[in-house]
This record gives sequence, structure tokens and C-alpha cells, in this order.
Amino acid sequence: MGGARLIVVGCMLYVSAGVPANGADRTVSVTIYNDDLALVQDRRDIEIKGGRQRIEFQDVSAQIRPETASLAASDISIVEQNFDFDLLTPAKLMEKAVGQEITIVRVNPATGAETREQALVLATNAGVVLKIGPRVEVLRDDGLPVRVIFDKVPDNLRARPTLSVTVIGGHAGTRPATLSYLTPGLGWRADYVALYSESDGKIDVQGWVTLTNSSGVTYDHAHTLLVAGSPTQVDGGAQRNYYRGPQPRTTLQQAGTESGSRERLGDYYLYPLAEPTTIANLQTKQVSFLDVHGVPAEHGYEFHNRWLGTSETPQSAKTIYSFSTSAHAGLGDQLPAGILRFYMRDKHGEPQFIGESRIDHTPMGSTLSLSTGDAFDVKVRAVVDKRTRQGNFDWQSDMRYELSNALPRPVTVKLLQEGLWGDSRITAESQKSTRRSADTAEWAVTVPANGKASLTATFETRF
Repeated sequence: MGGARLIVVGCMLYVSAGVPANGADRTVSVTIYNDDLALVQDRRDIEIKGGRQRIEFQDVSAQIRPETASLAASDISIVEQNFDFDLLTPAKLMEKAVGQEITIVRVNPATGAETREQALVLATNAGVVLKIGPRVEVLRDDGLPVRVIFDKVPDNLRARPTLSVTVIGGHAGTRPATLSYLTPGLGWRADYVALYSESDGKIDVQGWVTLTNSSGVTYDHAHTLLVAGSPTQVDGGAQRNYYRGPQPRTTLQQAGTESGSRERLGDYYLYPLAEPTTIANLQTKQVSFLDVHGVPAEHGYEFHNRWLGTSETPQSAKTIYSFSTSAHAGLGDQLPAGILRFYMRDKHGEPQFIGESRIDHTPMGSTLSLSTGDAFDVKVRAVVDKRTRQGNFDWQSDMRYELSNALPRPVTVKLLQEGLWGDSRITAESQKSTRRSADTAEWAVTVPANGKASLTATFETRF
């Protein structure tokens, strides 16, 4: 900035760039992935003077991964590139002035008269310490009219995040260039709203793309493409935690095998926005991508008994809603990972929230079974009637499951006994079970309205 001075009043700053890339014909394309990652393709006109020069790209992401930046333009070769992320603020400006002289301007509130003094900045640790002549002062923020004048802006401070590229150009002139880079701080997820009708057993589902931008820059009129998928990213050697705690209840009961018309990229699905949109910094934006009505759905209950033991008190069954994503009898689309929120109308016809569940990326034709919470009126108590030792490693457990229903209608409860590890088998049962997996048995138990039901089973387990 040569001999120009910088005046700081409150937080107002002015700084000029070196040789910026022209933004008059700028277009931006943003491809956003699920795991806090985006590919930005920034197309601008650049002026090449011929020979060696530095070109500055302002308004890039403040979280840009500089090692992924790539500049493509005709008849140039790249020498080096630097990302300047030390942003110009009053605090940073004062910090860079340590050991240098600044001008302090004070205004007498009674007369309006100004006094100016030269001050040497000694330190900025939890406050600004100045040496003015023979005395040392602390610059206080006490509301009195004081401003600070700096002679220049340090070379390594920028008003906005800036990527500078040193190039050697061929023929002089203006030409288009594309700057591409990866950045965190831009992400998206799917949010779903499902309205369930108890009377006809159907749901209406709306799907929304929720965009979040915390990258430090606004993308104006960006062509936006969303990718449903999670590309592998190398973590730079960070330590991974391979321990996994208890896994949440799975929502995907059966994986679909149907193909739709949605565009794919490799093994990912693409969700382009219909028109360019502005993604402002520190903004959340929602765009609709799914609106389906009258999808058949089932309302039921499910109870998981984690081990062959006695429950001290009856436990609530889970409230479950099941439906298909098939094109013929379901939503008819692939579902990106997100949260599905269930609503149901009360007696006045008003939709009320009844719970939510997270879903993973779901192919079309799948069957989903989502839990919305604990059932108030449907309870299950597991009881060990008898446990005997049959040999050195063999045990027999006689289990009884007591189910109760306080609703004025019968219900069916999927009762799942887990923890059948080792060489376990069912030797007797009052109702035929199915084996969901090697360590889980399942019964569908009907419980009458305002009534109770009981199930017994004998397990032999060898450890």
C-alpha cells in the first residue's frame, strides 16, 4: 500500500489487494458431499502480462485445503502457490505492530479537540501495552473516543482469505481460468417429514436437502450439485479408535434391488439443484427433493431382550413404523442418509410430532423399519423361571416373557431374544420362533386389547 495509512475506528478496516483475478465474469460450481467436504470450481478471467507474475484469488474458502488447489488456464505455467489465511482484524493488526510505532488520537469529549501521540507497541497479551514517551500505558476500551492510526498493512494480513499463485505467462491478455480445490465447512444432509394416518395406514413423506456453510465465504449464484455418498479421505495418520460401543437399532430391514432414473457418479447418487443458488456463509438452506403421498405403512411394536436374564420391572416395547421405498408400493426413490421425523394428526386435525429416527443411504426397493420411541401402553417383562447346569459347559434356561397391552385394540409385538452366543439352541417353546441371526430368535406375539399374553421358551447353551 506504499505510504498510505490505515485508520482503525472500532472494527472498520480498509485494505487493497495486489493483482486480483477479475471477478466480473466469475461463475462458481460447488459439489457437496455428505461428510463435510466440497469441491469448488471457481471460474474467473485472469489478466496475463507475460513473464512472471503473481495472481491473487480472493473470496476462496477460509478452510481451503491448499494442497488440493489446481489452476487451469491456457499458456501459463505455475511456479508456486500460497494460501494467506491470517485475516485482517483490529486485534491482528495490533499484534503485528508489536515493536513498531503507531499514532494514538484522543478526542476531548467536552471540547472535541484532538491530541495525537506517537506510541511504541510493547505487547498485546490480554490487552495492548504502549510506551508513550517516558511512560507506559494500557490502551483501554472504556468508551472514550480513541482511535489508532497505522502507517501500513502488514504484507501477510488479508482482508479476505486469499490464494496467491505465481505463474509464468506466455502471450499477454485476458483469458478464462478455473481454480479448483477441496474444502471442509460445506456439507449437506437429508431431512424427512412423514405424516402418518392411523385410520388408513399410509404416510405422506417430504424430503429436504439441508445445506450448511461454515467455510468462511459466500458462494454467490453457485451451480450446486449434491452427492449422496462418502468418498474416502486419508486422515493424515491420525490415530483411529477401533472400539465400537453398542450398535443402534438398524432401520434397514431389507436392502432394495431396484434402479431408478436418478443420475449416478461411480457408486454415488447425484442431486443437482434446479437453478443456481447463493450459499451464504454461516447459513443453513433447505431445498425440497421428495414429495410423495399415500405410501402404505405398518404400525407395530418391537422388544429386544439383550440377554437371558430377568427384568426387575416391565420394559416398554418400541413403537415401530415400516414402509417400502419401492417404485410400485413405496416412496419410489433412493433415500440419502438423514433423519426422518414422524408426525400424526390429533383429534383436531393438527399434526403433532411423535418421534424421529436416523436412516442410512437406502437403495430403492428397500424396506425400512423405524422406531419413534417407547410405547406407553405396551410392556414386556422377561423372567428366568429356572436355570440349571447340565454339564461342565452346558446350561439350561427356562424363560418366560410376560406381555401386557393397555390399548383398546390388539397389537402384535416382535419379541427378539438376543445374546444366544456359543452353541445355543431352543429345545422347547410355546410358540414357533424364527431365527433372525445366529444369536437372535424372533417371535410375533399377539396381545389382546386391554389384556396380556405369555410366551415360554427353553434354551440350552454350551460355552
